[in-house]
Amino acid sequence: MALAKLGVVVLDCPDPSALAGFYAGVLGGTVEDQGEWVDLKLSDGQMLAFQAAPGYVPPKWPAADHSQQFHLDLTVEDLDAAEAGVLALGAKPLDAEDRTRTFRVYADPAGHPFCLCAC
Repeated sequence: MALAKLGVVVLDCPDPSALAGFYAGVLGGTVEDQGEWVDLKLSDGQMLAFQAAPGYVPPKWPAADHSQQFHLDLTVEDLDAAEAGVLALGAKPLDAEDRTRTFRVYADPAGHPFCLCAC
């Protein structure tokens, strides 16, 4: 028996509105801006939230001494088209050179790693 259920994944960042806008461009959905806290509500009922974190330091990937702590896997149908889209929105490639794999790794504008996966 579960003791709880997952409510929302929250990303710390320096600018919650900007990062919510990035993920709205990637995932769609509606942004609800409350200043220091911003919700992104997706059409399927899932939600991401973004919280202002003064002094935020982005994770490094890959680096054992600066753990990424978690990352998002985003499923896509066309890796090339999705890559073009996330780069246009401000993502930075971290590990996207190997075109034979079914995934590519990027950082969002605040430095959080995420993968585009055609899995």
